[in-house]
Amino acid sequence: MSRIDHHRQDRDRGSVVVLMAVVLCFAGLAAVGVARLGAAVAARAAADTAADAAALAAADSLALGDGPDAALAAARLVAAANDASVLTCRCAGLDAVVEVERAGVRARAHAEVRPGCTVPALSGPGCSG
Repeated sequence: MSRIDHHRQDRDRGSVVVLMAVVLCFAGLAAVGVARLGAAVAARAAADTAADAAALAAADSLALGDGPDAALAAARLVAAANDASVLTCRCAGLDAVVEVERAGVRARAHAEVRPGCTVPALSGPGCSG
């Protein structure tokens, strides 16, 4: 191997190191981006879960005839159990629309009690109609 060929190999080896460093940097940035996206999706799902549970608790309270104040209290209790806070709770008739915030993420859910709905464990097949 001549001296010129050996010099060319050394130069090429140095460029491979630089190229690998750039590739590793991009891979690291991509990993951070994927992790942040996953965290955002998880936070959204947790907020949706808290909103759903709070709306169901409010609708349950309304179905029992407890009134809007008791429905709001039930929604707040369930939201707090899910590390969320109730921002709004609109109750009309047997409908409850609840908006919560959990870890900076807002979510809204609607729950409605339909006439003829029964508790399956206590009285048979469930809701009719």
